[in-house]
Amino acid sequence: MTDVIKGVYAISNVECYSFHAISAFCMYSTFQQVVGPHIFEFVQKERECNLHCGEFMNSCRELEGEYLDLLVNVRKKPLFALGPFHMLQELPESSGNRDRHECLEFLDEQDFDSVMFVSFGTTTTLSQEQVNELALGLERSNHKFIWVIREADKKMETEKCGGKDSNFELPEGFEERVEGRGMVVRNWVPQLEILGHKSTGGFLSHCGWNSCMESVSMGVPIATWPIQVDQPYNVVFVTNVLKFGIPVRSWARREELVTATTIEKAVRTLMGTPEGEEIRQRAIELSNKIKNSVSHGGIAQKERESFISCITK
Repeated sequence: MTDVIKGVYAISNVECYSFHAISAFCMYSTFQQVVGPHIFEFVQKERECNLHCGEFMNSCRELEGEYLDLLVNVRKKPLFALGPFHMLQELPESSGNRDRHECLEFLDEQDFDSVMFVSFGTTTTLSQEQVNELALGLERSNHKFIWVIREADKKMETEKCGGKDSNFELPEGFEERVEGRGMVVRNWVPQLEILGHKSTGGFLSHCGWNSCMESVSMGVPIATWPIQVDQPYNVVFVTNVLKFGIPVRSWARREELVTATTIEKAVRTLMGTPEGEEIRQRAIELSNKIKNSVSHGGIAQKERESFISCITK
C-alpha cells in the first residue's frame, strides 16, 4: 500500500488525503489504548514518509469536536469532518410513489415515536439461538417494531452445520402473534427513510458508525448492541458521552447470550419510560445541532468549503 501511495504522491501537483470510516472518538481511544510508545512511533514514521497531506472522515464537529482536535494534536495533519455524508442529499419524496417500501406504509399507520427499528447492518450475523431470544424479547415488550432479518444470518448458521440446511427460522407462530404490531423484513430496507419517519421512536442497533450518524441526525435514540471492530467504542460514545442511547449488550459479556428478558427491558425502557423520553429528547437536541450545522453558513458547510479550498489551492 505504501509503495502505491508513494507513487501517487510523487506525481506533480497531486496531494493524498486519507479517509477514515470510523469515529474520531474511536480513533483517539485506540491511540490511547495501543501500547503508548509503539503507536506514537508509528505516527512518527507515517509523518516522516509524508504519505498524505491530510485526513477526512464522516463526522461533524457538533458531535466530535473535542476528539477531532485531539487527533490533530496527535497526528499533526489537517483533519476535516465532512459529514454526515448522508445529509449531502435530500431524502427521496415518498408521497405518491407506488414503489414505496412496505416498511414505510406500515409506519404511516402507527403513532408518533411508537415503533422500534431493529437492524444489525450488512455484516453482522446472529445465531439461531440469539434470534429466538430476540424474537421473544420483542414479543414480550408489547411495543411495535420493524425487524430486519438478513439471509446472511441463515448462511452463517448453515456454514456452522457443515453446509447442511440449518433450518434457520423464527420461533413457531411468532409472526402470527405479532401481526399488526410487528413487521419482519427479510430483504433490503430504506434505513434512512425509516429513521426519518415520525413514527420511528428507537433503533436497536449494532452501532456501526454510519448507523450511529444516521440515527442521531434523525433524532432517534439507540438501544446499543455492539458486535465487533469499532462498535464497542461507538457504544461508549453514544451512551456515556453523547448520552442518546441505552445499553442492551455489554461488551464485557459479549460471549454470553443476550436473553429475551434483557431485550424486553431495554425496549420497554427506551420506548415507554421517562428515562427513555429523556434520552429521546437528547437525541432530538443533537439532531437539531447537526441540521443547523449543515445548513447555509453552518459549521459543517464551512468545514467542507475549507476542505475544497485546501485541495484546490
